[in-house]
Amino acid sequence: MSNPSEAEQGLVKRTESVASFEHQVTLLSRIQHALHSNPALVPLIVLVLSVIVFGALLGGKFFSSFAMTLILQQVAIVGIVGAAQSLVILTAGIDLSVGAIMVLSSVIMGQFTFKLGMPPAVAIACGLVVGTFIGFINGWLIARVKLPPFIVTLGIWQIALASNFLYSGNETIRAQEIETLAPLLQFFGKSFTLGGAVFTYGVIFFILLVLVLAYVLRHTAWGRHVYAVGDDPDAAELSGVNTKRILISVYMLSGLICAFAGWVLIGRIGSVSPTSGQSANIESITAVVIGGISLFGGRGSILGMFFGALIVGVFSLGLRLLGADAQWTYLLIGVLIIGAVAVDQWIRKVSA
Repeated sequence: MSNPSEAEQGLVKRTESVASFEHQVTLLSRIQHALHSNPALVPLIVLVLSVIVFGALLGGKFFSSFAMTLILQQVAIVGIVGAAQSLVILTAGIDLSVGAIMVLSSVIMGQFTFKLGMPPAVAIACGLVVGTFIGFINGWLIARVKLPPFIVTLGIWQIALASNFLYSGNETIRAQEIETLAPLLQFFGKSFTLGGAVFTYGVIFFILLVLVLAYVLRHTAWGRHVYAVGDDPDAAELSGVNTKRILISVYMLSGLICAFAGWVLIGRIGSVSPTSGQSANIESITAVVIGGISLFGGRGSILGMFFGALIVGVFSLGLRLLGADAQWTYLLIGVLIIGAVAVDQWIRKVSA
């Protein structure tokens, strides 16, 4: 047999180089696959590292049961609204009205109780219905009329906010009145002790909500359809998914969750204030993005949002205990937001 020619030898070398390159891509793909299959992995790692760093700097002051449960109490409302925001963003949408729905629902619960003389349970039910109805309007305009989610929810945010101030007359119902005449409105603010840690019913509701939504999104047909609509609505439509119905149901559920957040808000601050919770829109999006849920839809998990909300709480409390200026919290959270989006883009480029 004749020896290989120089051209054949060159071809072999190039083939070996390609094989080596493919091996490198495979290793990178494994990392990408791990992050893609477990979207809550990155925020969980960041959360653990944050706790370790602040724990090393602050010692027992940070690891006390009081500090740990205080973090949960501080992020409960943002986390509940973040859960609503997560559902919407998974469909490749966005809801700028979540904070306004929350506050308007809380105002309706309070005003219907004290102005109209309704039983607190009925007033609370009315607040939940109103939140759900506003969510339906959002979903109907987006799914049926085909308006952009950003524009629709921006408009609904302004309408709900204006309705809130017009109806309440910018009047705050004081905590003492609620505690005396309608303690049910403050239900989620009540606390109990467990192993030296103090939990509020609002925190328990937040944790249960995350667990229920995580199960529903992962193990039900509706949950799989939510991901399908966010990933590729045209393909979902062709496969038999009623995308319009899914979108409307998502925004309705988002509105209902925000109304519950309004009830929790009353328990948290003790009063019914039309000016409370104004930053919930940005804070909920922050928790969602840091939690690894893709703004392009179709990828992420509620557990990731849970970890994202806790990261914000850990940074806020840790820096406060260190005596740092509050602006450092915004700076570091801003870095985390950009980093989270960069990781999401990197995963998408590798998978492509």
